[in-house]
Amino acid sequence: MKWWGWGEPDIAFTHEDKPALRGFIERVLGVDIAQPTTRPPRFEELDVPAPRLPDPLRAALEAAVGAEHVSTDAHDRVVHARGKALRDLVLTRRGDLGRVPDVVVRPGSEEAVAGVLRAVLDADAVVIPFGGGTNISGSLEAPADEGRPVVSVDMGRLNRVLEIDERSRIARVQAGILGPDLEAQLNARGWTAGHFPDSFTHSTLGGWIATRSSGMQSDKYGDIADLTRAVRVVTPAGVLATRPVPSTSTGPSVREMVLGSEGRLGIITEAWIHVHPVPERRIILGYLLPDWPRALEAMRVIAESEATPSVTRVSDARETRFSFATRRSPTLLDRAKSSALQALLKRRGIDPERMCLAFVGYEGSPAHVDRQRRAVGRIVSRYGGLRVGASPGQLYDQKKFDTPYIRDFLLDRGVPADVSETSAPWSGLQPLYDAVIAAAEGAFARLGVRGYIMCHLSHSYHAGACLYFTFAHRPSGDRDALEEYDEIKRAVQQAFVDHGGTLSHHHAVGTEHAAWLEQDLSPAGAALLRGLFQAVDPGRNLNPGKIV
Repeated sequence: MKWWGWGEPDIAFTHEDKPALRGFIERVLGVDIAQPTTRPPRFEELDVPAPRLPDPLRAALEAAVGAEHVSTDAHDRVVHARGKALRDLVLTRRGDLGRVPDVVVRPGSEEAVAGVLRAVLDADAVVIPFGGGTNISGSLEAPADEGRPVVSVDMGRLNRVLEIDERSRIARVQAGILGPDLEAQLNARGWTAGHFPDSFTHSTLGGWIATRSSGMQSDKYGDIADLTRAVRVVTPAGVLATRPVPSTSTGPSVREMVLGSEGRLGIITEAWIHVHPVPERRIILGYLLPDWPRALEAMRVIAESEATPSVTRVSDARETRFSFATRRSPTLLDRAKSSALQALLKRRGIDPERMCLAFVGYEGSPAHVDRQRRAVGRIVSRYGGLRVGASPGQLYDQKKFDTPYIRDFLLDRGVPADVSETSAPWSGLQPLYDAVIAAAEGAFARLGVRGYIMCHLSHSYHAGACLYFTFAHRPSGDRDALEEYDEIKRAVQQAFVDHGGTLSHHHAVGTEHAAWLEQDLSPAGAALLRGLFQAVDPGRNLNPGKIV
């Protein structure tokens, strides 16, 4: 990944093939995106601090992983210094690198990981596990005032599917495997994990587990907590190993303690996860619903029906307008289809300014997919919606992992943009949504800035759903843009917990969300976590400062 932004260095978002986007951004934010107004610095312009790595610790790390897998290279250390939170990117672009790790090590076995942890504990250093570096909650950076040596443990060499128990439909997988490699190795044997977060291209199984990740198809396959049946974790007390049983009654779940632990309990090396046969057929269809209240109600009824889609996603009117603004230059056929759609919307009484774009995915045998499509179609029709076919779904499917690149594009034009997501019961979704929109717009008004917030429902459950908000603002120029961003982010997060939502649905706690933990879990719940971390890691050697 880029050290200063998201994704691969030769991939970038562009507005040039999206004729409506420039006008849309100018209308909602007052920013002309035609040309960049800033750029990331060249790496040579950065003042990278020299590593503070005592010779005995270096020798112990080299003994554990091999000298060729111990790196104090400046570029390597900067890449491993932070994740990809908005704050991370803004500060790094300013040349403020924070507490850069002193060394990056790449173990190739669980035994090597154990050797690294022993070396760190013996030296009273700090160890931070590193998967793909995609975290956006501040889970990867060492505390700014950390005076001890900081060791980043890159798990990328542990990247194999070790075995598949086909009868049980579970697979034993090394934690450092990237999403595409996991799917390639499983697909070659006819299986899939079905876990596709936005960060899929660059994130790892261990990172998913450490942050309680969800994927775009979690409606069908479950999130990573549902997929993960057992874990192996190198801890100060030895290797923690749970068994891949379907259920157990052995006291508080140790497996659950590891899920979402963000490196504070140890370094995840392996997991047994659910796998499924590659579906015979897979399709994502687009739908339009008249407005947000009816869109939410349609998603609720789909969730309680006999239909079992793999994807249920619907954007509010704000995000729908943004989505249409990002369409590429239409062909003559596209324009003809659009004209026909406009006529149909008019006949149905659907206001283009209020309508909501939805995607619903189906997987399985052709007969199963057809039954699901008919069932969902009846529900959508009941709420005044209509199906717009496979083309929007195909485009969404093709571009689903490209969205994070937009943030770098906007930062190049001086516009901070970020996301916050929550979950709440079905009965509370509309009030929560209204409160978050009002809180963000109140923050824009207090700051005297142009801003925009939009939302989509991204995962449906038995009892509720995830709401995923995206917001951006044009900095005033009168104060630091990060300070303005913080006020907007605080307003959004506080609205979550004040109106029955959780502080994060799948982006973890890290440092960005830790301020709301006691409000979310109660003071007693936060005290339980503090006690757990203190008992496992009394010296604060394992990724200190995260979660609590």
